[in-house]
Amino acid sequence: MTLPLMDLRAWTDGTDARRRAFAAEVDDALQTSGFLLLSGHGIPVGWRAELREAAARAFALPDDVRARYATQVGGRGWIPPGKEANSFYGEESDPDRADMKESWVTGPAVGTGDPAVDAEWFPPNVWPDEVPELEACALRYTTALDHLYAELIRVCASALGLEPDWFVDRTRRGVRSLNINRYPALREVGPALDGQFRIAPHTDWGTLTILDRQPGYGGLQLQAPNGEWQDAPFVDDAFTINVGDLLARWTGDRWRSTRHRVLPPPVDVPDEALTSLIAFFEADPDVLVEPFGPPIGRHDDYEPVLAGDWLLSRYAATRV
Repeated sequence: MTLPLMDLRAWTDGTDARRRAFAAEVDDALQTSGFLLLSGHGIPVGWRAELREAAARAFALPDDVRARYATQVGGRGWIPPGKEANSFYGEESDPDRADMKESWVTGPAVGTGDPAVDAEWFPPNVWPDEVPELEACALRYTTALDHLYAELIRVCASALGLEPDWFVDRTRRGVRSLNINRYPALREVGPALDGQFRIAPHTDWGTLTILDRQPGYGGLQLQAPNGEWQDAPFVDDAFTINVGDLLARWTGDRWRSTRHRVLPPPVDVPDEALTSLIAFFEADPDVLVEPFGPPIGRHDDYEPVLAGDWLLSRYAATRV
């Protein structure tokens, strides 16, 4: 599948005309596939490498040590292998075919200031005492991503003819998470069962996802409108950006939330282990999402939904 490679500097440094053209190109990409590749984001490669190295040390801790930091889908800390099955979301599946991965999940350190809301949506981060550098690396990276997301969501608003901060104002206190996903080698976990994936077919749930991935045989695939699965292109130092369910709903399905999956490597590649850095951005939990009708949206017959209720339903659907 071909995805456009777009340079964010056309927006951040461009003339008014170039910014309008950039927003129109983003609009076209999100209508066509729901995905694009983004260069010119300004986040150093070295920061991502150092984060992966720190995460590798955390994932390598003994099982009994990691267990002290364990959580479930929607929590913060270590999600052990076998605890998440994205195939549960939208289709029936067997718990034995859970996703072939483990994750370390972090979120914003500052909540809304409302104790009840913060207890539900902004629990403390969980950092391994044995790898203190993981916290510093993750916070540096997520702070940079917050700035990048703010620019991207302004582009989205401009693409729809809204005031630039229309989405910003509704996502300032949004639930955000960075999932550091480790996909272990087959030599460690054994071959995939029939119908098992590193991440099973799913759509993302929120507004935008910012993915920093590594190339490999066990790669990302996107589902085309005709149902065919196609390999997603990889461009060095470019983020993969995609629309989540909530933003698709918000735009009356103008933009596509596209099913995607991560394949396990073939059995003759037993030593491939990859680490993806996946940042999920959501709307404020108390925002009522009411779909735009025409001319922005394709239709407006979705029922309004609270962003927080939407997210909780998705968490529950993927827990093993």
